[in-house]
Amino acid sequence: MKLVFMGTPAFAVPALAALLRHHEVTAVCTQPDRPAGRGKKITPSPVKELAVQAGIEVLQPETLFIKKGDSHKPQSPREVRDRLRSLGADIFIVAAYGLLLPKAVLEMPRLGCVNIHASVLPRYRGASPIHAALLNGDATTGITIMQMAEGLDTGDILYQRELSIGADEHFPSLHDRMAALGAECIIAALSALEKGALVPTPQNHAQASHAPIIHKTDGLIHWDSPSATIINQVRALDPWPGAYTIHEETPLKIWRIHPAALLPRETEKPPGTVLCADNAGLKIRTADGAVLATALQGQGGKRMPAGDYLRGRSVKVGMNFLHR
Repeated sequence: MKLVFMGTPAFAVPALAALLRHHEVTAVCTQPDRPAGRGKKITPSPVKELAVQAGIEVLQPETLFIKKGDSHKPQSPREVRDRLRSLGADIFIVAAYGLLLPKAVLEMPRLGCVNIHASVLPRYRGASPIHAALLNGDATTGITIMQMAEGLDTGDILYQRELSIGADEHFPSLHDRMAALGAECIIAALSALEKGALVPTPQNHAQASHAPIIHKTDGLIHWDSPSATIINQVRALDPWPGAYTIHEETPLKIWRIHPAALLPRETEKPPGTVLCADNAGLKIRTADGAVLATALQGQGGKRMPAGDYLRGRSVKVGMNFLHR
């Protein structure tokens, strides 16, 4: 099948790699090169890197919406739309592209635009479905191949597969497994589409939920939350923005955390209280029990075992993180 691929981050790379093996990828659309890393060096997206390696034409518009006065300068929305139209692709495949597609682009290919979405729709429409599944402590998630429409992830479902989430799984491993599953699903869906075996199924909009974009401030831990909520926050926000508390007016990131037994003498302590700080880790009171943080990172430092971090630092039993 002749197609255009639209994607930007690492999540989209396995899908593009699979499509390159099985179909004719005529061009790739990805977001413009952006500053990245501590040095803010201008860096191509992971999808662009693969496309360049494969010798595929790369298009990088800032937007695909044409505004009054838009010119035909290179990479302008008008110029990119003209180029996409000229390719004569059967279908556009979208995976975490990060740009909205106007109606004119959605209707451009013969078979429309199909999206690889990282949830079992209609659950978790939006920008952060993998984070949402972890934040909510879900036991399963999945991939949906969806016919794109103008609404936010509202199109008909073409193909779905579920995936189990490990009880202590963090975002990086789930992300990578989801990306691999997305690649498998798009190849299976296109094979079925070519055979006329896909039946579009409208979503039940009444069952829809939203997964909004994650912000840096979402990492702040509220110790008056249940232990499970805090544990899920640590799992979901690894590596960015990282779950953190405030110690001595600076962020203290927590990378690994587990439920901890609450001793009788500790039950009267308020949430946020440090119950123990030793080589085993940092034990902290929560709304319904306690948690043990076993991997920490101070501002400007590196991740390390909690016992190593705590040696020589002023985290004392009895202090409280709740309103710091």
